Amino acid sequence: MPIRYLLIIYWSEDDGSFIVEVPQLAGCMADGETYAQALANARRVMEEWIETAKELGRPIPEPKGGLMYA
Repeated sequence: MPIRYLLIIYWSEDDGSFIVEVPQLAGCMADGETYAQALANARRVMEEWIETAKELGRPIPEPKGGLMYA
């Protein structure tokens, strides 16, 4: 299943890892020692977030486009 949510990815000196935030899925975050590992972990966490929301009968937000800058 393709997951098309906006991801915010950044390096955290404090954690010594890449952090991935998914703003449209409340509380959905992941991390990883490498950029690729952080993305893979984020995909797994998003799938689990969506699966849990379905089980609980909660709404799943539709993916929105990225931020636009002028």
